[in-house]
Amino acid sequence: MRDKEFFQKDRFAYTLLGIEIEEIKEGYAKVSLKIEDKHLNGVNITQGGVVFTLADYALAVASNAKENTSALTTNITINYFKSTTSKDKLTAQAHEISKSKRLSTYDIEIFDQNKKIIAKAAGSVYIKSNKVK
Repeated sequence: MRDKEFFQKDRFAYTLLGIEIEEIKEGYAKVSLKIEDKHLNGVNITQGGVVFTLADYALAVASNAKENTSALTTNITINYFKSTTSKDKLTAQAHEISKSKRLSTYDIEIFDQNKKIIAKAAGSVYIKSNKVK
């Protein structure tokens, strides 16, 4: 099983945005982000791309949790239900719902610190190879 250190190589999600990994299991990941001023858009709510990236990162961690797996997102869709501000902490959980030799499908839910659903996403990954460089 891959550890957090492996996924911290993601310079955009981890270094630039500050997303933290809370839990990793094969086919499952839980990641979180404390919303800061830099994450807000022009009307002072969390930029949709930040929420999308949180969902995408949860998908990436869940689908690449198994050692010697390289999975790449082929499709992801998201529905937004509630806006958030710089006082919020968001958590995304990705769950594998279907898997074949080359394709896996995931549900991703994004919640605020009060466990209220903010957005829901669905994504698929292509399992490219069994070796990551």
